[in-house]
Amino acid sequence: MERCWGVVAGMSETPGMKSENGGPTMNGGPTMNGGNIWQPPCYSSTPQYVEDEVNLLDYWKTILQYKTTLMLAVAVCTALALTYAMLAAPVYRAQVVMTPVEQGEQDKMASIAAQFGGLASMAGVSLGGGGGKSATALAVLKSRNFTTDFISEEKLLPVLFADSKDAPTLWKAFELFDKSVRSVSEDKKSGLITMSMEWKDPELAAKWANTLVMRLNRFQREAAIMEADKNIAFLKQELEKTSVVDMQQAIYRLIEAQTKSAMIANVRDEFAFKVIDPAVPPEKKIKPKRSMIVMLGFIGGAFLGLFAVFIRSAIDRSRKAGDSV
Repeated sequence: MERCWGVVAGMSETPGMKSENGGPTMNGGPTMNGGNIWQPPCYSSTPQYVEDEVNLLDYWKTILQYKTTLMLAVAVCTALALTYAMLAAPVYRAQVVMTPVEQGEQDKMASIAAQFGGLASMAGVSLGGGGGKSATALAVLKSRNFTTDFISEEKLLPVLFADSKDAPTLWKAFELFDKSVRSVSEDKKSGLITMSMEWKDPELAAKWANTLVMRLNRFQREAAIMEADKNIAFLKQELEKTSVVDMQQAIYRLIEAQTKSAMIANVRDEFAFKVIDPAVPPEKKIKPKRSMIVMLGFIGGAFLGLFAVFIRSAIDRSRKAGDSV
């Protein structure tokens, strides 16, 4: 809506004067004087949204004008995404659920260590209880030495780098295995530990998970037996050096605790972790997620197409402006 005010022929623009018939006029209102009419200045009250609608309409016309470019970009990106989704090797995840083994005998040894801690310290004998054994076992599981030994003894280098042209090394194998193949998570509330293996072959993924847990238990068992045998040998030497009855009794108690520890380690296959749910070959792959890949390809093609449309429109306008000049 517009209102126009100004000077019109036949009216005066002098405010506050009397009319021709002698009557007063409105102060500042239009008067007759010399054939001119005075009116206030013009102003426009066109709504801002009209201009916004015009801009959106121009954008839409541009898109329709270059719709072939947009459709071509969407089709190409979607086709590439679909091709990748169909050709990408499927990856499967095998999981083994385990729980730390209760160390009852180790707790007994901890109480003995509390009674004869000074003697054990002097003798250089470790009588630590079970609290921290699971943390130590998890640290061993994730360690580089333990992992590279597993890769070497299971001959996994050719398998892990079957599609690589670079020469495989144990360093690269550990980085790949630790970041892309194996993952370990612990539930703080229940204490359950889940180890996952992700690989292209579901049979191998399940085999690696179960074998790794078995090797970890064997490694921890052998380490405990070696430590107990070493402590027993040292305690026997200390027993021969003393003639104090109380000291001899204390050493006998320490030898008894170490002997029990070695006996338990020898007969317990699941020494560090007890398997609750062993890994089985999975039937359902976890990636690639084909529908998501295709959708992302479609969306990416739409954005790329819109970018190409407005670039092409700007180039055409600049050419037309140059031709007109």
